[in-house]
Amino acid sequence: MRVADAIMRGDLDDLRDELGDLLLQVVYHARMAEEQSAFAFGDVVEAVTRKMIRRHPHVFGDENGVVTSSHVAGNWDRIKAEEKAERAARRRPEAAQASLLSSVKTGQPALARAMDLQRKASSVGFDWNDPREVLRKIREEADESRPRSTAETKRSSPKRPAICSSRWSTWRATSMPTRKWRCAEPTQNSNGALPISSARWR
Repeated sequence: MRVADAIMRGDLDDLRDELGDLLLQVVYHARMAEEQSAFAFGDVVEAVTRKMIRRHPHVFGDENGVVTSSHVAGNWDRIKAEEKAERAARRRPEAAQASLLSSVKTGQPALARAMDLQRKASSVGFDWNDPREVLRKIREEADESRPRSTAETKRSSPKRPAICSSRWSTWRATSMPTRKWRCAEPTQNSNGALPISSARWR
């Protein structure tokens, strides 16, 4: 986020520092992986180089060395699908049977993650048909978050109401439905739809 902020502001001094912090994370995690005999920093560089060349045949040339800009979008979709299949083949058998929601990255901003989860669920017919049901669910969740007693209120905040970041609130709001989804997912029918409606989701 800080790298993106520096780029948006056009602040090259800040960008230099933030890119250094970002690079530190790459080196740091690569080193930890190397100590576990998983991969090293050189493998990271090799992987991103291979990915860039493979995904951009219109820049680097295809398998025959031909550089062409035609069908760029089609090639992109095909290459991404091939990479996804290859990753699934490399994973453990239990990981290969991934949830529909598993492709939603946990490290992205909470609001963006919530939107992606909704799009995924909607793709198999799991959506709210009546906006009033959405508001009712919001009120229900808000009621559950309130202290149930005076003593609980004092324990959670003796001097002032608890303050929770919007990021944490959004993350928490998507975590429980995601766990429920994964429990119900094995029971989905042949069309990929879950045997319950979003209005009954609790």
